[in-house]
Amino acid sequence: MGLSAKEKHYFDELTNRLLRLPQFDQMAQYIQHGRTSCLAHSIAVAHLSYWLCRRLHLKISYKGLIRGALLHDFFLYDWHDKDPSHRWHGFHHPKRALTNADELFALSRMERQIIISHMWPLTLRSLPTCRAAVIVCLADKCCSLAETLHLAEHLPFYRHYDELYRSYQKESVSCQA
Repeated sequence: MGLSAKEKHYFDELTNRLLRLPQFDQMAQYIQHGRTSCLAHSIAVAHLSYWLCRRLHLKISYKGLIRGALLHDFFLYDWHDKDPSHRWHGFHHPKRALTNADELFALSRMERQIIISHMWPLTLRSLPTCRAAVIVCLADKCCSLAETLHLAEHLPFYRHYDELYRSYQKESVSCQA
C-alpha cells in the first residue's frame, strides 16, 4: 500500500509545508486514539486518502485533499481532559477544527467540507457532499479503528510519517541554534 516515488515526493512536500507551523507541534502532544498522536493520525488519514484517490483515479485537487485531511482534527486541545468544554467531543470538534483552520488558512470549499463532515454519520447534519470528503471520512474511520485496536504501529505509513515528523523537529531545532 505504498505511493510511487513521485506521489510520495508530492505528499511529503505538502505535508512538510504544514508541519512548519507551531500548531502541528501542539497536535503531536495530544493522543488521538490508542497510543497514536493527533498529528500522526492526521498524517495517516491524509496518506490513506491520497493513496485511495490516486488508485481510484479520482480527478480532484490532491493538494486540497491532503490539506483538508491534515486539518480534519485541527481542534488543538486534549479531548481526554475533563474540561467541560470538551464534552461531546465527537460531535463538536469538526467545528472547532474548522474555526482553527480558518484562522490560519484560506480554505477551499472542498477543504472546508472535508473538515466539517469527517465525523459523519455521528454528525448527521454534516453529510460529506464531495468525493474528497467521502474518502477522508472513510480513511478517518479506517485509521481510527487501526489506532484503537493498536494495529497502527504495524502499518508502514504510520512509522514513516512519525519518523518524518521527528526528523523535521531535529532540523528545526538545529536551524534555531
